Amino acid sequence: MVSLLGSRDELLHAVERAFGSAVDVHVRGNEITVTGTDSETDLASRLFTEMLELLKNGTQLTPDAVERSLAMLRGEGGERPAEVLTLDVLSSRGRTIRPKTLNQRRYVDAIDKHTIVFGIGPAGTGKTYLAMAKAVRALQDKKVNRIILTRPAVEAGERLGFLPGTLYEKIDPYLRPLYDALHDMVDPDSIPRLMAAGTIEVAPLAYMRGRSQPTFTKVLTPSGFRPIGELAVGDLVIGSNGEPTPVLGVYPQGEKEIFRVSTQDGASTLASADHLWAVSTRDDRRRGKPRRILTTREMIGNLRAAHYHRYELPLLSRPVAFPPRDLPMDPYALGLMLGDGCVTGKSFPSFTTGDPELADALVRLLPGLEIHKRSEFDYDLRRVTHPGAVAVLEHPIKTIMVGLGLWGKKAPSKFVPELYLHNTDAVRLAVLQGLLDSDGGPVTQDARTCRIHYATTSRRLRDDVLFLVRSLGGVAYHRTRPAEGRPPGRAKGRDVHHRHDAYVLDLRLPPDVVPFRLGRKLEKYRAAGGERPMRFIDSIELEGTAEAVCIQVAASDSLYVTEDFLLTHNTLNDSFIILDEAQNTSPEQMKMFLTRLGFGSKVVVTGDVTQVDLPNGQLSGLRVVQDILEGVEDIHFSRLDSRDVVRHKLVTDIVDAYNRYDESRVPEFKQNGRGAPRKRGRQ
Repeated sequence: MVSLLGSRDELLHAVERAFGSAVDVHVRGNEITVTGTDSETDLASRLFTEMLELLKNGTQLTPDAVERSLAMLRGEGGERPAEVLTLDVLSSRGRTIRPKTLNQRRYVDAIDKHTIVFGIGPAGTGKTYLAMAKAVRALQDKKVNRIILTRPAVEAGERLGFLPGTLYEKIDPYLRPLYDALHDMVDPDSIPRLMAAGTIEVAPLAYMRGRSQPTFTKVLTPSGFRPIGELAVGDLVIGSNGEPTPVLGVYPQGEKEIFRVSTQDGASTLASADHLWAVSTRDDRRRGKPRRILTTREMIGNLRAAHYHRYELPLLSRPVAFPPRDLPMDPYALGLMLGDGCVTGKSFPSFTTGDPELADALVRLLPGLEIHKRSEFDYDLRRVTHPGAVAVLEHPIKTIMVGLGLWGKKAPSKFVPELYLHNTDAVRLAVLQGLLDSDGGPVTQDARTCRIHYATTSRRLRDDVLFLVRSLGGVAYHRTRPAEGRPPGRAKGRDVHHRHDAYVLDLRLPPDVVPFRLGRKLEKYRAAGGERPMRFIDSIELEGTAEAVCIQVAASDSLYVTEDFLLTHNTLNDSFIILDEAQNTSPEQMKMFLTRLGFGSKVVVTGDVTQVDLPNGQLSGLRVVQDILEGVEDIHFSRLDSRDVVRHKLVTDIVDAYNRYDESRVPEFKQNGRGAPRKRGRQ
């Protein structure tokens, strides 16, 4: 009874004030007697019943809670306060966070049911606080992998450039309310660790747009690499599964600080400080955790753990699916000719090998040719002639090689024609097998798995082999052996000096990609096994500044292929994202933010349309978005009003006073011919 009536009967007095003279309430011992009209006594009886139920469920009653409970009972919805006010959103640090009004309960339920929720209402209605509690709860329940909290850094026309301190000191006051709410719900000692790991990110809205690459950075498309700045919505790029995926959005970023992100196999690309990367650590893999999404800035200075690289990047899960194209020569035969063939134009096309198996395979794959053995290792490729046949002046191999641009090329200038590079994965693998059967081979080492070794004196051919390997989901380490300073070889008793640099590659291919057809090499490779290809971030260095752009793709994992077949990320998957003070966004910023939505993510946008701090004449994105997205499936607008204010009771009175003032000015505006002022809020 003491808890029901409150200290010094403050709750009883709150009930008496709420009913006024309509009822009389008398307390005798453990009995409460209510007298008055039938409707009012019934309502008072239900109120005390609900208050008892709230106490049994551990809810602390206050005069405000009593008033809100009575308002629910008087409403038309028939909701019971005991059901509305006992929903546990989050229990943390000895306290339980619950909705305190009917609209707050509907707001919390909407967050559970919809992907994007807008919480619109005056200050003090718990919009941001409840959204933060739902975000922390979702992270605890492993429904999301990270929480992203953001606000537009705009207050009453102030500009960050005029504020003292570093960039983070400038933006910290704008983000302080988010930090304060976070500290109420998460152990303060764990917050720095969670932020360092990228599990919780707090940033101004402008940083949400900064996830970009320079406009000249190459992105892989079905027709080859193209500068990202040339892409438009609807264009196709290659995703992590090797399949084309459409571009959903292109967002110019202006000039950004750019970093070069390099991997241990020599690959690299350029990205802004807030560009996103999907990475995994050794502990993540051991524990079966999904990849974490980190920005370039978050990884700087944290790339190594003891003696090993910390962050592993994903590789293509399947080879890139370029469209098929007709070929003038079998791709495996082309690979053999690039490796051990001679098409210099000074003699018949010839082939040099110590494996007769390769010579036989070459003849089988080149119809109309026969092979003539000149010596133990040298073979001529000649046309098959028949008695009475019309003489053909040009050799068929010459005709094909001229068309491909390879006729007359010596070893240092050979290359893989573009027709073969941008073709199906079967074609690319066949070319690679021909190159490796002729000029490559498996290398085994004690207590280690087998790697693939390849060497060439053609820089362009080296780059083409890198393209082939990476497009099939592998990695390739490369180094150069300069000709200058190398000891000469010996041939027929004399020194033979090296005239060209040698390019040496060590390759790792996925387990389901067979790199050889030659029997002896394939047997050795299968016996020793091939290690899973891996790619780790090795360095991140400041490159300068450049015009940048970011894109959004439709791939389920939001990954796309950029330079050197690096997979990078540009939207927010499996995240709980809160945009606070959204009334200070422009319509363009609001569109940018909403299109950042990734798969498995949830977005809550909060704001008060009566407190816009944008410059005069600038539309609020929160006002505009209501007209654009109202009624769109899986998007919900929760509107709260002064009855939902859970701060000091005076705040409710202030909000109501301002609403009355605005309504009183409408006739004045009409009389002066200026029209009614823009309606503040949509109650």
